[in-house]
Amino acid sequence: MALSVKIESFEGPLDLLLHLIDINKFNIFDIPIVEITAQYMDYLKAMESADLNIMSEFLVMAATLLEIKAKMLLPAEVDEEGEKIDPREELVQKLLEYKMYKYMSYELRDRLSVSGRTLYKKATIPEEVAKYEEPVNLEELVGDLTLKQLNAVFQSLMRRQVEKIDPIRSKFGQIEQEEASLDEKMVFVREYAEKNHTFRFSALLEGQKGRIQLVVTFLAILELMKTGELSVVQERLFDDMLITSNI
Repeated sequence: MALSVKIESFEGPLDLLLHLIDINKFNIFDIPIVEITAQYMDYLKAMESADLNIMSEFLVMAATLLEIKAKMLLPAEVDEEGEKIDPREELVQKLLEYKMYKYMSYELRDRLSVSGRTLYKKATIPEEVAKYEEPVNLEELVGDLTLKQLNAVFQSLMRRQVEKIDPIRSKFGQIEQEEASLDEKMVFVREYAEKNHTFRFSALLEGQKGRIQLVVTFLAILELMKTGELSVVQERLFDDMLITSNI
């Protein structure tokens, strides 16, 4: 059957074969090899390309089609199980694989086109929302705080200090005696309480180094609790202490 050829741009011989199958509405699993080969050869005759690499791909496929056509004219070969071997099978598999990737490329192209028309707004949080802090009801946090519980919190903080120490590096350098005065530490805690009013025990310890400083700070808090200058509450056992100034 003669074919009126309109020269189009194809990406390769498989693309051309799929085009011929589609326009003729052939079954890809039962390709009429005689007709498809004739149309393919008509197309090659109408092609004019200076690119020998491209033309060589189409010529290789033409040779493959002619080989398949010749095999189909001969008695069918059978495999080890006695089933007839279809000379077109390998070509069909290549066409199906090519068709799958071709439509996948269309899907990716469409998604790229859609994404190019999409605008995204950067995440912004109103300043008043960012600064919001959930209010703490101190009355709900007040409970029976015993010296036993205070000691448990203190021991927990001491263990955390020990865990932060590098057992190797801590042995380097010179050992110097730490000096700490309970009276001076009480003055420090009073001044800190006046500025912050309500604060965590861990926040009070920031910037203080060494066990002696930690111990004396804890003793200063106990002394100020005795005089009623500070109130201490704890949400749960071993949690950080919430300290409130009563001055």
